[in-house]
Amino acid sequence: MFTDSLHRRFFGFLSLFGPKAQGKILRRYFNWWHRTPDPWHLSVSPYERDKYHATLRQVPERSYSRILDAGCSEGTFTHLAAGAHPGAETIGIDISERALARARAARPVGDGGPRFIAGDLLNPPDLGRFDLVFCAETLYYLGRDDRLRLASRRLRDLLAPGGVLVLVHPWPEAPELYRHLDADAALAKSAEHVENDARRPYSVTVYTRAPATAGH
Repeated sequence: MFTDSLHRRFFGFLSLFGPKAQGKILRRYFNWWHRTPDPWHLSVSPYERDKYHATLRQVPERSYSRILDAGCSEGTFTHLAAGAHPGAETIGIDISERALARARAARPVGDGGPRFIAGDLLNPPDLGRFDLVFCAETLYYLGRDDRLRLASRRLRDLLAPGGVLVLVHPWPEAPELYRHLDADAALAKSAEHVENDARRPYSVTVYTRAPATAGH
């Protein structure tokens, strides 16, 4: 679509700056968008609700102890993920402080729900490793190929050995966004579900990091 083309050009231009400068610009951009609550209607859209449930259905059935939602916005999906895995520590990170403030306010007091921390995927805080990481509708904001390579490496490094990475992005653009993950010897694509019937087609793609080898 023409609007998507302009969107990609704009973020491609931003990636001409260094990663830290790019992060500062993106932080201002997304804080501006979040001047009003839920600017993309993520909490009320039937399309988004169906996408969230499609995402959770693709998560391999096993026990998870630490879950990260990278690019969580106001935390709508983060709360759903935490509810689906109540025994896990769940953290959402986002570049927008305004979005995070609303995500925290949506957490019922004392429910043991997710924590929300300011974080930039290109320059993430040191949060340790996770056995389940979600990243949805985020990678196309990064622009040039070197930033996509860096973000892919960051996502891999957030995974514990044997950890699961679940990505959700528009189809058929998604494979182009994931090319560095596909080329990473430490990762294996274990599932891909494409929703072609949606008004905006998307894929839910699952990667698994190789388990630790003996002696490591």
